[in-house]
Amino acid sequence: MGPAQPPPEHSRVLGPIPAQAGIGLRFAHHRTVIDTQPAVAWFEVHTENYFGGGTSLDCLEQIRSHYPISLHGVGLSLGSAGALDPRHLARIRALARRIEPALISEHLSFSAIEGIVLPDLLPLPMTEEALVIVSEHVLQVQEILGRQILVENPSSYLRYTHSVIPEWEFLASLVERTGCALLCDVNNIYVSARNHGWDADTYLAALPVSAVREIHIAGHSERVLSAGRRILIDDHGSEVCEAVWALYRTAIARFGLVPTLIEWDNNIPAFEVLEAQAARAGGYLAELSLHAAA
Repeated sequence: MGPAQPPPEHSRVLGPIPAQAGIGLRFAHHRTVIDTQPAVAWFEVHTENYFGGGTSLDCLEQIRSHYPISLHGVGLSLGSAGALDPRHLARIRALARRIEPALISEHLSFSAIEGIVLPDLLPLPMTEEALVIVSEHVLQVQEILGRQILVENPSSYLRYTHSVIPEWEFLASLVERTGCALLCDVNNIYVSARNHGWDADTYLAALPVSAVREIHIAGHSERVLSAGRRILIDDHGSEVCEAVWALYRTAIARFGLVPTLIEWDNNIPAFEVLEAQAARAGGYLAELSLHAAA
């Protein structure tokens, strides 16, 4: 391997995330990024992976010295009926102070019940009661962190019979009540739309344009259940499919030039595969920029 090349000029801008394509950084690629400093615009990491300190946090600090970083939480459980875990919140705040991320995001979901942490991001009933709880929790997090957070739309495989608010309206109301921003996961919209019979374009059209500050795209898989029913699983274990790429182009046509992340959490490939996926997203963003300038 030849000498490491300096990072691209935009990667030295350690403030806001650039409206370009980034990559979800996983432990397997820490050393590749540190040693080669690839021409990637920014990276996002799962917040909880760095609570323990040690080598992983040391690596993240090295990477942070060259690239903007976003923290993406998976364990805060904004939708839990009970109180948020104050220790978890304190750890997020400490990590944010140390890393100084450009963005901090969490999921519209719950994963904890009476102190028991569940190994999944579970969907919420779309009700006024749930909206009140999530709004209170988002306001609490933003106050403790001293900054706006982004809330990501979930992928889901079931719906509660007593849900009365469409998910996209729930998110729009959450923005209005809390001043939070949105992380629009295009793959999640596609998966949920297929699973529940929603119209993905209607979902995108209902989200407030000014609130969408980041986009995720990822791969998913299909499983066949009893009686031949098919369901899509948001497993982040493959390349982005053509249908999701098409929906992504619809999304950026609506929301404009938004930082876009390639997520890949299972069956993690060589870093070059992630770079190729990011390059494709970056190409669509460049096309949109040229069209806007014309």
